[in-house]
Formats: sequence, C-alpha cells, structure tokens
Amino acid sequence: MTAAERLFLEKGLEQTTIEEITTGAGVAKGTFYLHFSSKADVLQALRARFVQGVLDGIIAAVEGRRQEDWRGKLAAWSRACATGYLDAAGLHHLAFVAAPPATREGLSRNILIDHLNELLAAGAGENAWSVSDPGFTAVFLFNALHGAVNQPGIGETPAARAELLRAIEVHFLRALELRSGVD
Repeated sequence: MTAAERLFLEKGLEQTTIEEITTGAGVAKGTFYLHFSSKADVLQALRARFVQGVLDGIIAAVEGRRQEDWRGKLAAWSRACATGYLDAAGLHHLAFVAAPPATREGLSRNILIDHLNELLAAGAGENAWSVSDPGFTAVFLFNALHGAVNQPGIGETPAARAELLRAIEVHFLRALELRSGVD
C-alpha cells in the first residue's frame, strides 16, 4: 500500500497503473490481486489506514493524560485529531476529497466520531461536563474540526499551525459546559 500511496500522490489515482503499483512494491500482479481487486480497493484500504492512524494518535494522546483530567483529555483529542489530518493532508485529500467519497456516513459515523462520543459520554458520567447527547455533540465537533483543517492553505507555517491547533482546542473546550474544579 505504501507504493500505491506514493504513486497516487505523485501521479493521481487515474494515472497510476496496477503494474506501476506492483513494480513499486516489488510484488507480482498475482500478489496484488490476492489482496485487492482494483485500484478502488487499494484506495479504500488507504482510507482505512489513514483513519486508523489518526485514531492511534488520538488514543495515545488521550491515554497520556491523568485519569481525572477530562479537560486535558478533550484538548488532547482535538489536537491529536487535527494533527493527524494536517500531517497527512495529501493522503486525506486523495482518499476523501479528490476521489469520490465512500459515503455520506463517513461524516456522521466513523471510528473517530465513535471514540469522541465515548470520551464525551465518559466525561459526562464523571460530571466533567454537561452534554445531553454525546453522539450528536461528537458529530458536531468532529465536523467542525474536519472543516477547519480542510481549509485551503490552513496551518502551512509552524506559527499558523500552532495557532490553528490552539483555536481548535479552545473551541472544543468552549463547546462543553466544563464544571468548575475539573482539570
């Protein structure tokens, strides 16, 4: 998949051939067809790998916070998610924007939204914040973040990136009514 990703980013999905992918990966065409039936299947696998990579970064960031630090967990979630998108902007654009999107469901239900939903529900259960519908709030916050990081030219310099991450974190924290005394 790494060879396919590199070629898709360099040449585009349509211009890349399966032969170029197999040559770049150092495998026979038969091996390719054991795992994928088409370039569209490769693209779907790249989508899944991208989202899983972002989730892995989020999990590591959130788990790095103290158990009772709900504010820190939410801030870490927002920063790690935005960073994951910014770090792989080319792949994200290729897999989700330039190619036809898989479904509209991706912006209302995916593993990132599910993880945020679980975090919001757990924090509400610990009285860290008040949220009557964690699922709705997760969809709302994820899509706001997604839209912010997908703006053309956003976060291109280190200073602009730092400001973007700070702004996303601030908006995530403001979106929930944080209870006093909770860090």
